[in-house]
Amino acid sequence: MTNETNIDYVQEPITDAPPEVRQIIDRVWQLEKSRLDKKINSHINDDILAIVKEAVR
Repeated sequence: MTNETNIDYVQEPITDAPPEVRQIIDRVWQLEKSRLDKKINSHINDDILAIVKEAVR
């Protein structure tokens, strides 16, 4: 398996996900990136839960 094929295989569940799921994934990724950039080590679960609840409404 080539590296490009391996990346496609790993990303397939994301690229094939419904738009609502991709939105959740993107927002959680942005949240985590922001937290890493600021070196914040607090709990993220409540923030992720809020993102999911908002998307489900």
